[in-house]
Amino acid sequence: MSSPSRTTTEKPRLTDQEKKNNHIASEQKRRQAIRDGFDRLANIVPGMEGMGRSEAVVLEATIKYMKEQISERKRIIETAREMGIDTTGWKLPDGLGDKGNGNSSSGSSS
Repeated sequence: MSSPSRTTTEKPRLTDQEKKNNHIASEQKRRQAIRDGFDRLANIVPGMEGMGRSEAVVLEATIKYMKEQISERKRIIETAREMGIDTTGWKLPDGLGDKGNGNSSSGSSS
């Protein structure tokens, strides 16, 4: 079919230094994407102003905020049910509000 020599269509192999440079650039890009994601989280989670932006701090604040949001949504659904409103389509996805939400301090007293 074709000649055994395909050197004109083959790309030259990368040198070890080029491979290393590509790996470093990819890793820097990955780390920057993670930093950008944490910055976006820190910008939308209330109470993050003036706090450290370490990943642990941002994750902890995000978890706390999401637990508060889930508890508030459950409270709203319960209030709506008490008022006779059909809340069938208001449910949280299975398991979202069940795991790790037992220690939330909000919800029982108003």
